[in-house]
Amino acid sequence: MNSRHIMAAFPAATDAQVTLANWRQHPFSEWAFRNVRELLPTANIARSPTPTSLTFAQCYLEDVTFANPRGDTIGLGEALRTSHTDGIVVSHRGRVVFEWYANGLTPDTAHLVFSVSKSVAGTLGGILADIGKLDVDAPVTRYIPEMNGSVYGDGCTVRHLLDMSVGIRFDEDYMARAGDVINYRRSTGWEPPDASIPPIHLRQYLQTLRPDGTPHGHTFHYVSTNTDVLGWVYERACGLSYAKILSNYLWQPMGAEHDAYITVDSHGAARVAGGISATLRDLARLGEMMRNNGVSNGRQVVPGWWIDDIRCNGNAGAWSRGDLTKVFPNGNYRSKWYTIERGQPPFAAIGIHGQWVYIDPANDMVIARVSSQPLPMDLDLDHMWLRGYRAIASRLAGKS
Repeated sequence: MNSRHIMAAFPAATDAQVTLANWRQHPFSEWAFRNVRELLPTANIARSPTPTSLTFAQCYLEDVTFANPRGDTIGLGEALRTSHTDGIVVSHRGRVVFEWYANGLTPDTAHLVFSVSKSVAGTLGGILADIGKLDVDAPVTRYIPEMNGSVYGDGCTVRHLLDMSVGIRFDEDYMARAGDVINYRRSTGWEPPDASIPPIHLRQYLQTLRPDGTPHGHTFHYVSTNTDVLGWVYERACGLSYAKILSNYLWQPMGAEHDAYITVDSHGAARVAGGISATLRDLARLGEMMRNNGVSNGRQVVPGWWIDDIRCNGNAGAWSRGDLTKVFPNGNYRSKWYTIERGQPPFAAIGIHGQWVYIDPANDMVIARVSSQPLPMDLDLDHMWLRGYRAIASRLAGKS
């Protein structure tokens, strides 16, 4: 199927129609990831009335080279065109130096960012903690008593949610056709309903999850439902919907230029773990704010101590016992952000199918990139792009 024909007629031909059954499959995803609102119910995340201005100082970077998955040298331009990248924004010292779009994406188009949404939630937690609305050491049941009897009711704290160290029985296998991930997606409305199974909404589903026997805090175990519970905690702490909390405390204060939005289930529960769609430029603004220790347009939006904690803390032992060491062997995870290499400055927000916000404070660089990679997790492409980000940083720093 040629992606140019997908959803190109009214109505679309049967083999070119994007549906809940195929929307995350390539090539349908090229259209779907920038048109989520036409597929799923969403809640709006309002932009700032006074957006943080961007300055531009265009650089030619397409000839920056690095190794592709086969070990051959590839240029940035070719890598962008051959890796299902939909767009990229590179900023250096606060100025946009490179911007590139494909597959119908534009600077004004929101793109689904999957688990970059988790890092947004982790950032928001620092703001709420700083103003006294959230106690990160409190048990989850202080905010959600309904979680008594679930894995989240047995000594699980907000910090365990933030750091993905809940001792939960859950297999986050994105390629599975049955089991935990499918049941979870169905509760969020991301899968077609199954007539043989009674419908269940997200908050109901979260209460059914059970422990795996591992003590909370012991092991890094990447499970998306932890972040959806975190969003519910925020709602109880603030008395507002998650979309309004995010807009009021982060999206508007950081100076977002465009509305973002988040998918919601049949009962209005936001998919906090992976449902945000946002423009690349606003993702770059988010990255710049994080690079500048929480300051955007002269305003302290996220407390600096929270970002210091993200960059300097985390449980290396829990990470080493966890399930993502094949991605970052010496990495770490704190408040929904990844440290790529312990002791090194870069940190990142990452989502499946190739979504990144990569922050390199030592080289004054931020890269926001969105994609429609066919595989949810493609380690060869992820590692290629890590080499690419480092090569771009070297060029901008004058080292190559």
